[in-house]
Amino acid sequence: MNHFLLQHYDWLKALHIIFMVAWFAGIFYLPRIFVYHAETTDTSVQAQLKVMQRRLLFFVTPFALLTLIFGLLMTYALATVSSLPVWLHIKFALVALLYIYHGYCFRLLRTFANDANTRSGKWYRVFNEVPVLILFAVVLLAVIKPW
Repeated sequence: MNHFLLQHYDWLKALHIIFMVAWFAGIFYLPRIFVYHAETTDTSVQAQLKVMQRRLLFFVTPFALLTLIFGLLMTYALATVSSLPVWLHIKFALVALLYIYHGYCFRLLRTFANDANTRSGKWYRVFNEVPVLILFAVVLLAVIKPW
């Protein structure tokens, strides 16, 4: 299997990047919808935002899973865990934080669905920057490979 994966490594990488871009498009926009929801008092707008939040999160979640699957297949194709470079371990840790962030978005979705949000639009604006910072770090690690 490892030989097969190595032969198709470029396809694995391409699919990994495609699904990552699709995932990030949603994970960048979802907290922005949370900002709008936190700042409106119009119940019809809130109802529409609830639908948008739910649809977007459920739409991008398969992309998150496919990003993970193709990333793991790439890793398996190249090496064993003991031989992976330090930068890749750091990347994995940052990606794990991103999956925790994604999971936390489900909790926030439930909070908004239950009309129980107590956080401000400002808090969601800051929350929206987390995946941006992780993306910067992950791309820099993957391209520069410092260690």
